[in-house]
Amino acid sequence: MAQPDTGSPAPGSRAWWSRLAHRPLLTIIAGAVAGALVTAVIFIAVRRDSGAAAASGSDTGTAMCRAVPVADQVLPSIVTISARGGAAAGTGSGQIFKEGGYILTNDHVISVAAGGGSVAVRYSDGHSSEATIVGRDPSTDLAVLKAADGAKDYPVIATGSSQALEVGQPVVALGAPLGLASTVTSGIVSALDRYVPVPGDNVTHHLIGAIQTDAAINPGNSGGALVDCSGHLVGVNAAIATVPNAAGVSGGGSVGLGFAIPVDLAKPIADQLIATGRPGHPTTGLQVQELPSGAGLFVLSVDPGGPAVAAGLRPGDIITQIDGEPAVSSEQIVVATLTRKAGDTLKLSYVRGDTPATTTLTLAAP
Repeated sequence: MAQPDTGSPAPGSRAWWSRLAHRPLLTIIAGAVAGALVTAVIFIAVRRDSGAAAASGSDTGTAMCRAVPVADQVLPSIVTISARGGAAAGTGSGQIFKEGGYILTNDHVISVAAGGGSVAVRYSDGHSSEATIVGRDPSTDLAVLKAADGAKDYPVIATGSSQALEVGQPVVALGAPLGLASTVTSGIVSALDRYVPVPGDNVTHHLIGAIQTDAAINPGNSGGALVDCSGHLVGVNAAIATVPNAAGVSGGGSVGLGFAIPVDLAKPIADQLIATGRPGHPTTGLQVQELPSGAGLFVLSVDPGGPAVAAGLRPGDIITQIDGEPAVSSEQIVVATLTRKAGDTLKLSYVRGDTPATTTLTLAAP
């Protein structure tokens, strides 16, 4: 019997978001895709300004890139990643990011291997190499691998700027959807500065300032490149929105709503992972809990000698504003640390008992 039409899913609902990591055979939906559905309402912020001129000679006046020269230039820098940990396995994409065989990808592509599993990369010409995990940043869904052979016969991808992107600018996505290596699709930048929280295994990945594109990206494109018409990396493909079936189960492939981590955010994190193996995001020294009906953030605890203590905060305080915006979600604290460095400040308004107060919290190194 036919099922009734359940209508369109609400933005941010459990049916809306799907992760792009591909799990082989019939476990695609039940594995990484189903496991990444968002369970909470999300806030999407869109940049209002038109931005600067297109990066690296990209032609914003044309509907599409000339994909043939872009593919010729970029595909030798793209790899297909296979990760295994115990009985679990999956595939994704990545790009040679730095000399010495350093490969940039998504954390969720290789997380299955993080507990002692194995990772391998396959180049566009079919050659393969074992790889090791150099560093992971689950919060921003980024990771860096190092190919055992140093990727010495393959070029490093050229890096562009995501800050210079414009809505409507043509882009090209490259990766291995469903394990199909060296796949190339094209489209445009549909929107900029999206904030997309994507729940994963015991962690929420925060795609901050994400690039929205209608270039077809599908499970397996995760970690692959989004490039401009000059073949310069502008984003790391990370997530898609999909439409649920009549039973409300999300899955399937591209519906023209894909999201990439901007390279201007990804590059410094990748450099930090290569240098230290850790992302190095600053800390607030706060543990907070959301109050009902958006009434603020209740301070559960503060780290002794940490930034929150130095700012005068105590357990039991209720934070009402963060940098002038209403404090309604603990994710606001997380995002603040992911977009800033040690020494930067947060302006907080809070209530202690019945007394309102303000303070400046200086972020500290982890």
